[in-house]
Parts: sequence; structure tokens; C-alpha cells
Amino acid sequence: MRRARPGALNIRRRSKTVGLALKPVLEDHSQRQDASGKSNSVTKEIFPVATITGLTVRDIRIPTSDSLTGSDAMNPDPDYSAAYVELQTDHPAGLAGHGLAFTIGRGNELCAAAVEAWKPFVIGLDLDDIRTDMRSFWRRLTGDSQLRWVGPEKGTVHMASAAIINAAWDLLAKLEGKPLWKLLADMSAEELVACIDFTYISDLMTPEEAVELLRKNETGREAREQEMLERGFPAYTTSTGWLGYEDEKIRDLCRQAVDDGWSHVKIKVGANLQDDIRRSSIIREMIGPDRELMFDANQVWDVAEAIENMKHLAEFSPLWIEEPTSPDDVLGHAAIARAVAPIGVATGECCQNRVLFKQFLQAEAIQFVQIDSCRLGGVNEVLSVLLMAAKCGVPVCPHAGGIGLCEHVQHLAIFDYIRVGCSLENRVIEYVDNLHEHFENPVTMRDCRYLPPQAPGYSTTMVEASLDHYEFPSGAAWRDR
Repeated sequence: MRRARPGALNIRRRSKTVGLALKPVLEDHSQRQDASGKSNSVTKEIFPVATITGLTVRDIRIPTSDSLTGSDAMNPDPDYSAAYVELQTDHPAGLAGHGLAFTIGRGNELCAAAVEAWKPFVIGLDLDDIRTDMRSFWRRLTGDSQLRWVGPEKGTVHMASAAIINAAWDLLAKLEGKPLWKLLADMSAEELVACIDFTYISDLMTPEEAVELLRKNETGREAREQEMLERGFPAYTTSTGWLGYEDEKIRDLCRQAVDDGWSHVKIKVGANLQDDIRRSSIIREMIGPDRELMFDANQVWDVAEAIENMKHLAEFSPLWIEEPTSPDDVLGHAAIARAVAPIGVATGECCQNRVLFKQFLQAEAIQFVQIDSCRLGGVNEVLSVLLMAAKCGVPVCPHAGGIGLCEHVQHLAIFDYIRVGCSLENRVIEYVDNLHEHFENPVTMRDCRYLPPQAPGYSTTMVEASLDHYEFPSGAAWRDR
């Protein structure tokens, strides 16, 4: 693999490009001569010339372990955290792009350090070069031969790449004056496919197949967009069933969820089977037989253990069992899926790249794809997974809940409905009602549905006061701990 040089994007200029088209910001009135030799005033569109001039990353940690919010069988005491990236530019409007790598506390500094390692590959890049060849930009942030060695395309280095890539998409959407979902929805089939690296997945999905699928889904596109604007995308709540919650708190939260109109509720399981049975009984009693209940084991079971435990939990009629075993065990998931059917198997929040998703789909190992906006390699890689899932007829139900994840995935799910999956059957986005106050444009919910964001960008810009307060270890939230 050829090593990308930090100082240049290595994009070959072409006479015709497929990419994003930035809005002109001013007009140039120059004189041209017509065929008769007369001078005419001509209006010429001038596009903003902007360069990435800086990249900063901050270690942000919120002590959610104090309330056990986010607790599960594998992660009993998470502190929701973000390696928060800002891309600065010399754009005349002072625009900046923001992205983050989501972690749960210790190790956040590793993601921040990995972001710093990618910094020389970003500073000095021209935004016009990025927008006209997003695939090359993605490869630049994932394909350096030396940094790739500590992946490749997975783990800390990949999550750091995702934070920068998502920040670039946030920046491009702001330049276009559109929320990210709308930016993507307005792109042609060819423009979308030009963003994707099909390396390692062409045995399931080729660029030609992707273009054909997107073109076929043009029918009804405007109606689906209007439906999203009017009604929003359906969601489910995880807030009722964190593993560390006492039974009475679970009852209160379930009662509130029913009153609020939630039709889908998820509970954490996996630490102790008898506790799981007791808590599942409480939740099923509280939500009734007509609402959907989902289980999430967060990777704690072996394959045989998962199959055995689900025999006992099946009486509660769950829609799915999420992460029943190791997130890398494709064949294990397939064995569980066959054994627990018709209960579905869901996974994806720790699925490290498009290749693993390809294998899960090829093996018919999952019935629900749970993309994670910050685990995969940014928007580009998410697009490839959405397309593969659509080809295989598997619904996408994004993972969310962590800091900023709800803000991210609303854009991806809404775009998926408008242009790729084009169905709401068995499709819901995870929602957790906390930490949204730390974002300048938090999610808007109505009737348990995500309403499409209207502000330009990816909804990833955090409130400056929150950044200062929760920065580790110097912020006020951490100084006296």
C-alpha cells in the first residue's frame, strides 16, 4: 500500500468530478465579449476557498458512573466520554467541523492520542479537494501504512479516524447550509457511491449494484422525506432497564415510559440469569403484552450459554437479543440466531468495520444491523453498511445512547429511510434521555420519534461550557475527585 504523504491529499485532478457541490458565497461581475465583440457583464459564481488550518482534540469525560446510567453486564460503571475533535478553517465565516470518538472513561486518552497521530494528514487540506473526492479523503485517514498497522481499520486508530472524518462531514454540511441527513439525501446515486471504499466488500456489494439500488429507490423519495419532516423516525428507549437500577426504579421508569407512549423498551441482561428473569418479569408486567421488549447482553455469554439462557428468557417474548456473545464471533452469532429463532439477533455497536458487517450478513447471523456512528470509519463506511444491509433485506436499528450518539445516528437513520432502506418495518433508533444538554443542537423528540434536525451540520458541536467543565483532568467535574 502506498503511504499517503501528510502534506497533500494525493487526489488526481480530473476534468469531471463526482462529489459534493458547495454553494457559491459571492458573485464576480466581470466583462466578457460576445460574438459581435461587445462587452457584456457576466455574473460568475465564486466558491469559498477554505483550508483546514488546525485540529484540536479534548478529553471529555462525564461521571455517569455516579448514577449507574449506562451500566450493563460487561460495563458496570461507565463514565460516558468523548475524544472531541474540532477542525478549524480559514473560511471567511469562521466555520469549524466537529466530531468525536465515544468511549466510557479510561482509554479516552488513547483515542485522543490517536487523533493527534492523524493530525499531520489533515492540516493544510483544501476543502474543495475533500468534497470532490471523499473516497480518497477516507483512504487517507485509514490507509497510512504505518498507522494502519495498529488497526488495521479497527480499534482505537479507526475510532480516531472516524472522529476526524465525521468532523469533516459536519464541516461540509455546514458549508452547504444543510443538516447532514439532507446533504446526503440530496446527493445523486453516483455521488454517494463515490464516497465509499468497496475494498473487501465487493463480493457482497459492488459499486454498480449500489448505484442500481439507489436509483431504484428514487421512486417515493420526496414522499418519504416529507413523512420524516412531519412525523419523524421511530425510536425505542433503553432508559428503563440499566443493570444497576433497583427494581422499584425500574417500575417507576417503565410506568413513565408507558405514559410517554413508548412502544419499544430495552433491558440489560447477562450478569445473573435469575436476576434477568425477575427484572424481565417486572418490565413485561409494567409494559404489557403489546409493546416490544428487547434484551441486551453486552457480549458476556459464550455461545452455548447464550442459547441456554435465551430458552429461559424466551417466555417474555423479546423482539431481539443484542450482543449475545463476542462482537467478533460471526459463526457464534449465526449458531445463536438459528437456535433462538424466531427471536432475532442484533449486533453492531462494537462491530469494527464494514468487513465484519459483510460477514454477519453473508452468514445470516443477525436479523438487525446496529451501526455505530463512532465505531465505524465515519459516514463513508456507514454508507457501505447501509447499502449491504438493504441488499440483504436486514433492517438497520442504529446503536445510540452514549454521549452524542443519538445526535449522530438520527441523521443516518433518516437518510437510510429516504434513500437506502426505504422502510420503517422493524426499524427503530435507540434513545436514551440524558446528556443532550451538552450539545448546541440536541435531538428533538416528539411522540417517541426523532424529528429531522434542521441546523446545518452533523449535530456534533458541543457546548463550550460543558467542554470546559468536563475536560479531564482539569475541568471542575474532575479537579476534586
